[in-house]
Amino acid sequence: MNLVKILFFLVVWCSLQAQTYYFPPLTGNAWEKYTPEQLGWCTEKIPALYDFLEQQDTKAFIVLKDGKIVLEKYFGTFTADSSWYWASAGKTLTSFLVGKAQEQGKLNLSDPTSKHLGKKWTSLPEDKEDKITIWHQLTMTSGLDDNGIDPYCTEPACLNYKADAGTRWAYHNGPYTLLDEVVKSAIGKNLNAYASEVLFSKTGMTGLFFKIDFNNVFFSKPRSMARFGSLILNKGDWNNNIILSDKDYLEDAVNTSQNLNLSYGYLWWLNGKESSMLPGSQVVFNRSLFTNAPADMFSALGKNGQFLNIVPSQNLVMVRMGNFNNSLPVPFLMNDDIWKYFNQVQCTTPTSELDNSDFSVSIFPNPSSYGFTIKSKSLIEEVRLFDVSGSLIETWKGKGEEMYLEKGDLFNKPGIYIFEVKNSSGEISRIRHIILGE
Repeated sequence: MNLVKILFFLVVWCSLQAQTYYFPPLTGNAWEKYTPEQLGWCTEKIPALYDFLEQQDTKAFIVLKDGKIVLEKYFGTFTADSSWYWASAGKTLTSFLVGKAQEQGKLNLSDPTSKHLGKKWTSLPEDKEDKITIWHQLTMTSGLDDNGIDPYCTEPACLNYKADAGTRWAYHNGPYTLLDEVVKSAIGKNLNAYASEVLFSKTGMTGLFFKIDFNNVFFSKPRSMARFGSLILNKGDWNNNIILSDKDYLEDAVNTSQNLNLSYGYLWWLNGKESSMLPGSQVVFNRSLFTNAPADMFSALGKNGQFLNIVPSQNLVMVRMGNFNNSLPVPFLMNDDIWKYFNQVQCTTPTSELDNSDFSVSIFPNPSSYGFTIKSKSLIEEVRLFDVSGSLIETWKGKGEEMYLEKGDLFNKPGIYIFEVKNSSGEISRIRHIILGE
């Protein structure tokens, strides 16, 4: 190997090392941070974001970039050490625990629910009840009637037939809550003990499930929700400690799980899909959930605005806890409004407006401190670099489907830059890239 190649691999290696995802210590309050200025964000827009959050009765708001805290704001008497409920955002904790129990061989998603809860856990005839599996509970396709007197009720008298399992999607809390009982039966431990053993102790999370009426409601500090977001963003890996090794399960959890509601995974909500359904409705909307958020975002969403938003393309985790005066089971519009303000803080427009091409382009690592690679799914003919004001800085001729660029002196000032990539068919894709200070 000649000297040039050695230097090339050293540069790439240093770049990857510089961009390693940060995980905070398991104990204590130490947590590394980026300043918004380091990321080239429009700091003058932050007060408007915080004003909006305060108007919506927000308690806590956190944004992580590459695992590091960029924004962290608490409102009123609420502090970093205050606890708050996750509401239905806690469904994703159950989703994780089901995956872990399956990995340990204690259950299988294809198991009939009656295998773990016993016969007559519903009011259905036995042949209909036996069609309901753990997978149906995870995907909200049990077929049980969600329009009963109390959709939260888990008693057999409340669980009545509406359709065959797998043929109808409905946001029904009763069958979901019984997933906790499935896990408890399969593992032989209560929910708090199992979560502490396989999740909390390994990630530094703290919190407890409390039984409130029929529901198991999880309470924690805001940073514990952020820790869970980092774990899921890193596909079950916490600082090279594999918490859940079943990558297929984790991938399935945050992708479309059935063909009825394309915007729903295993108790996770998915953005950027062709259609979506909302709690309490059977209407299929021909649009994605959030117009202001990145298309690849997936979310844990709960009543009164408990939000955990995860954006893989940006290595970003967003947490919002608080109240919200709204009768909807989940205030989707408020989450979208937060992104409208947050996009201004990032000095960006939504991904759908920025990249309106028919071919895919990515930059990694992003952000970068050294060199980086532009990768396309088709041959690159030309790459043009612009600053945020729209001024052209440099043009490069294409080199196959990948191009490695060093930061160099062309754009050594930290900030946000726009790459315009044209393929051999003349299609153009635009993508943001963030340059960090060394």
